[in-house]
Amino acid sequence: MTARIGVITFPGSLDDRDAQRAIRLAGGEPVALWHGEHDLKGVDALVLPGGFSYGDYLRAGAIAAFAPIMAEVKDAAAKGLPVLGICNGFQMLVEAHLLPGGLIRNAHQQFIRRDQRLRVENASTAWTSDFTEGDEIVIPLKNADGGYIADAETLARVNGEGLVAFRYVGVNPNGSLDDIAGLTNERGNVVGLMPHPEHAVEPGFGPGTRAAMRSGVDGLGFFTSAIAAVVGAAA
Repeated sequence: MTARIGVITFPGSLDDRDAQRAIRLAGGEPVALWHGEHDLKGVDALVLPGGFSYGDYLRAGAIAAFAPIMAEVKDAAAKGLPVLGICNGFQMLVEAHLLPGGLIRNAHQQFIRRDQRLRVENASTAWTSDFTEGDEIVIPLKNADGGYIADAETLARVNGEGLVAFRYVGVNPNGSLDDIAGLTNERGNVVGLMPHPEHAVEPGFGPGTRAAMRSGVDGLGFFTSAIAAVVGAAA
């Protein structure tokens, strides 16, 4: 079977087409979805892409969390559908309470764009199974509101229960507590992170590596992991 992965476009989404291309390169079929609808079109997984939904008014992702289609996203996530939130999509997931904690303005109060090193902390989710725990990967980061926050109880829980999916390595670019770059839910089907794996899926367009400039494709593993999870569940 070919995994059909939906990408939801919100007003202000910037990276929806990039996510669709990443899905296609990974061997899946991207399906365009619209924020104002209630139809997930029978997809096998979902991506909430990066951008500045609704202009990031109130808080980044706060308005998008109440978009009509998010009711279906919540129901599908509760039933185990794989859901990935990238940057603004991660902000939507925490605002919708599908992931714990919150995201605020970067500690230095500036927009940042860099190729960011991450450590894989949890390789047992629907979006990380093609990695190994402890792997270090490099994918682009670009955000102004990427500082992860949580109260002491929540922070202890995400650390103690293995809900941290990724941590920043080398430099903490935005002041996130405990260097947290991405989270998973308890079930492992919902994952959110601030860096952009869809920008590291094709040689010539990703981060530089020792082998060649712009040759990094570490982001492809997110999408191949989801496809494997979908195909495995259907077998």
